[in-house]
Amino acid sequence: MAIAQKIKNSMEQSSWIRKMFEQGALLKAQYGADQVCDFSLGNPNLEPPAVVHQALLKILQESPAALHAYMPNAGHPETRTAVADFLSREHGLPFTLKDIIMTCGAAGAINAVLKALINPGDEVIILAPYFVEYLFYVDNFQGQPKIVSTRPDFLPDLKAIQEAITPRTKAILINSPNNPTGRVYDHTIIHGLGDLLSDYSRKGQVIYLVADEPYRKIVYDGVQVPSAFQAYNESIVVTSYSKDLSLPGERIGFLAVNPQAPDRDELINALTLTNRILGFVNAPALMQRVLVGLQGQTVDITLYQRKRDLFCDGLSQAGYQFDRPEGAFYLFPRSPIPDEVAFVQALQEERILTVPGRGFGAPGYFRIAYCVADEVIERSLPGFARVMKKFTP
Repeated sequence: MAIAQKIKNSMEQSSWIRKMFEQGALLKAQYGADQVCDFSLGNPNLEPPAVVHQALLKILQESPAALHAYMPNAGHPETRTAVADFLSREHGLPFTLKDIIMTCGAAGAINAVLKALINPGDEVIILAPYFVEYLFYVDNFQGQPKIVSTRPDFLPDLKAIQEAITPRTKAILINSPNNPTGRVYDHTIIHGLGDLLSDYSRKGQVIYLVADEPYRKIVYDGVQVPSAFQAYNESIVVTSYSKDLSLPGERIGFLAVNPQAPDRDELINALTLTNRILGFVNAPALMQRVLVGLQGQTVDITLYQRKRDLFCDGLSQAGYQFDRPEGAFYLFPRSPIPDEVAFVQALQEERILTVPGRGFGAPGYFRIAYCVADEVIERSLPGFARVMKKFTP
């Protein structure tokens, strides 16, 4: 075998999401796509808002000079200025274009941040349940992921986080609204975390708070996502337009450094370098230009809320136990049996694809991505009910 042993091991331990996606492809080939209810992948089914295509057409029609050329590695100045102006209004802090780096999605941003921050052996605290790729991202730079379980309600346990901090802790990576649980970390949690990390900063150990926020604008019932920037000076936000503008295949996002960070200039310089030398070089040029006039735009969030409510009502009637999601587009029910993999396999017999919770560091649960057509949700509910009845008295 020519591939590296480490990558071979990683392939064997790779994402349950992709495994279920591949299983779905087999089922669709066997029964037809319209006979399979696939909730395995968080691939938005909503089309981008009309203004996205209008902006794209306008740019192509005007065909500005150097449309596809290199730009500063941090991104087009006008795009970064537009992002900074929006963040200044949203967070009440004086962002400038110097605080922004356009990236190849949130994944590119996280990798650029981790390469800039961690030395081999440094630790990054990750809260379970977590997005499955986080562990690979930390490993990319010879860091050590340190998994800390959340509370039973899936909110961070500040005491457990404090107990996990060591002299090697360099960052804590949070995700709110959360994939896979749909929970939003509230003001008390975020500011409590900021206070905790500030205590270490005053003692000379800077621990960066890295907030992964691609679902920030996908929230329901008037829920507000607190500002990590306002809670803690040594904070970095990474995000993308994959979810709120339904542009996952365009790989466009940004990272923003808190303008109040004491080492802001050095950090920005490091992040600009890592964004380049990781091979990203710069974020896609055309999409950067498209985004200039689209800050604050989103898909119609009420459509996702309708899907959530449809699913929650149906699963509740069938006896499933779960916390109603406050954001994102995922449900994370408890499996009625300890072995959630066996339960997920039973759902496959009904041609329903979900993802076992152990893939997110939370065995005993399973994830449903409800960013699908309403009719798929409706078609799946009788099957969910039949499988639940099979495993409960």
